[in-house]
Amino acid sequence: MTRARALLVGVWEFVVGDDWMTAVGVVLALALTALLASAAISAWWVMPPAVVGLLALSINRAARGASGRG
Repeated sequence: MTRARALLVGVWEFVVGDDWMTAVGVVLALALTALLASAAISAWWVMPPAVVGLLALSINRAARGASGRG
């Protein structure tokens, strides 16, 4: 494997990891923040609820997965 490919795989594993849905949620929240900021609308408030919501969803999915593994 080339160094460039190894770097890309490492970055992918770091960003996406085991939970691709959370990664997509973060990208969507960042996109919304960028859209609001480009429209000269205060966008500082977008990320805190997005992080709390995504964390809650991630913990909920993990807890449901763990409870079924007996």
